[in-house]
Amino acid sequence: MDAATDSAAGAEEVPPLPVRMLNEYTYCPRLGYLMWVQGEFMDSADTVDGRFQHRRVDQEKKRRISRRAPVDDGPVTIHARSVSLASDRLGLVAKIDLVEGECNRVTPVDYKRGKRPHIPKGAWEPEMVQLCAQGLILRDNGFECGEGVLYFAASRERVPVVFDGALIARTLELVDLMRKAAREGVVPPPLVDSPKCPRCALVSICLPDEVTFLQSQAHEPRPLFPSRDDALPFYVQHQGARVRKDGDVLKIMERDELLAEGRLREISQLVLFGGVQVSTGVIQELCKRGIPMTYLSGGGWFYGVTHGMSHKNVELRRHQYRTATDASRSLVLARRFVQAKIANCRTLLRRNASTVPEDVLDDLKGDMRRAGEAPTMETLLGVEGNSAQRYFSWFSSMLANGMGFAFEHRNRRPPKDPVNALLSLAYAMLAREWTTTLLAVGFDPYLGFYHQPRYGRPALALDLMEEFRPLIGDSAVITAINNEEIRRRDFIETLGAVALTPVGRSRFIEVYERRMSQEITHPVFGYTISYRRVLEVQARLLGRHLAGEIPEYPSFTTR
Repeated sequence: MDAATDSAAGAEEVPPLPVRMLNEYTYCPRLGYLMWVQGEFMDSADTVDGRFQHRRVDQEKKRRISRRAPVDDGPVTIHARSVSLASDRLGLVAKIDLVEGECNRVTPVDYKRGKRPHIPKGAWEPEMVQLCAQGLILRDNGFECGEGVLYFAASRERVPVVFDGALIARTLELVDLMRKAAREGVVPPPLVDSPKCPRCALVSICLPDEVTFLQSQAHEPRPLFPSRDDALPFYVQHQGARVRKDGDVLKIMERDELLAEGRLREISQLVLFGGVQVSTGVIQELCKRGIPMTYLSGGGWFYGVTHGMSHKNVELRRHQYRTATDASRSLVLARRFVQAKIANCRTLLRRNASTVPEDVLDDLKGDMRRAGEAPTMETLLGVEGNSAQRYFSWFSSMLANGMGFAFEHRNRRPPKDPVNALLSLAYAMLAREWTTTLLAVGFDPYLGFYHQPRYGRPALALDLMEEFRPLIGDSAVITAINNEEIRRRDFIETLGAVALTPVGRSRFIEVYERRMSQEITHPVFGYTISYRRVLEVQARLLGRHLAGEIPEYPSFTTR
C-alpha cells in the first residue's frame, strides 16, 4: 500500500484534515494534536498579526475557479482568493489564500506574515508541506499543479516551491502520522528544551517543560510568560444596575447614570452580585469571546455561571469520568488534596500565630501522615475533619488584637459572626474562580474525586480548592482584618446572621484580588507566577496526570 492509499484508508476513520493543522503538526506534533484533536487555541502576538496579514485575502470577493473554455483567442486567466477545496481521496481540506494560473494549470499561493527565511530552500518545512498539500488537493480536483508560491508579507517576497517526489512523500507521510495520532487518541510527547516552545501560543496549555520535569526531573522549567494575567474579573454589585455593551466596552448603568465601565479585552469574567440586569447583547458578546459570567447572591453565595459552547476537549472529560468511577484512583487523588490542605494550614499557623504550641503543629503533621495512609474515603473525611477542628481552634491567634474581631469556631449558612462571614465569602469566590478555570481548561466541574456529586455543587472545583483555602481564602481574611481594611462597621446583623455591607464587600474584593494577583515562587518549578495563573497550571497538570503523561498530580504547598 502506497502512502496516498494509506491516507485514503485513514480518511474513513477521522474527519478531513485541514492542511493548516498539518503545518502545525509538522512544526510540533504535540501542537498539531492539541489544536486539531483537542480543540485548544490561544491567541498570541503572532496569531493576531497573522490574522491581520490575511485580512485582505479574506475580505476580497471570493471567486470560484473558472473551468470555462476560452471565449477569445487568449487563454483563460485564473486569479481566485480564499478558495475552499477538499480531497476525499486524501482526506484533506484546505482554504487556499490565492489560486492563480492559466487554463487548467494553476499555482497555489500561501500568504505568510513574516520575512522570507534565508535558508537554502527559501522556506521552512511546515510551510512547504502545507503548500504541497494544497497542490495535491488541486490535482485531485482536476488541475495541473507542479509548484506553489509562498508570499512573505513582511519582506514582500515570493518564494517558489516545487512539488517534487521527496516533498510529496514527506507530506503524505505527515498526513498519515497525524491521522494515526488522532485515531489512537494519544497526545504526542512534548519537545524537550526546544527553542520553539517559548514563542508557541499554546505553551501555557502544553506545559512542555513542566511535563518533562515531572516525568524525568531533567531540564529545569523555563518561566511561563506572562507570569500574570492581563485580563481580570469585573465585579458588579450595585443593586438595580444594568450592564450594556457599547462597542468594545461594558458599561454599568443606573437609569441614565454611568456608574462604571470596562474594556472587554481587559475582562476575564463578569461577576454579578444579587439583582443586576444584563442585556442580550452583552451575553452574546461574552459567549463569543469566551468570557464567563458568574452569579452570586446578595450575600455572596455562588450559584451559577453562563458561558459559551463547552470546551472541545472531549478526551479530557473522558479521562475525568473514567478516573471518577475508579475508587482506588479517586482515593489517591483525594489523599493528595487533603494532605496539601493540611500542610498549607499548618504553614499559615506557623507563619502568623507565634502562640501556637509546638504540639499542635506536630498533631497537624500527624494528620498529614494519616491522610496519606487513609484506606477509605470515610477515613479520609474523618482525618480532614479532625485537622480542620485543630486548625480553626487556633485561627483567632492569627488575628491582630484590638480589632474587635472574635472567632471561636467555623460556622456557616448563615455565618453568625464577622470572621465567618468573611471566610464564607472568600470560599465562595474561590469556588467561583476554580469553576471558571476548570470550564476553560475543559473539565466538567461538577464531577469530583473527593467531593461527591450533588445537585448544583461543583465537586471538582471544591476538590482542587482544598489546598488553596488557607493560601488564598484564609490569608485574604487575615490580611483584611489585620491591615484594618475591614472594620466592624462593615457588617450588618439580621436575625442572627452576619453579612458584609456593600462597601465592606467592595473592600474585601479588593483584598482578595490583590491576593490572586500576588506573584509567588512556584514550589515545584521554581519560577515566579501569580496565584490566578497557578490555578490554571494546576488544572492542566491534573489533566496531564489523568491522561497518564505524568505519574502523580503535583500538589501546591508552600513552606
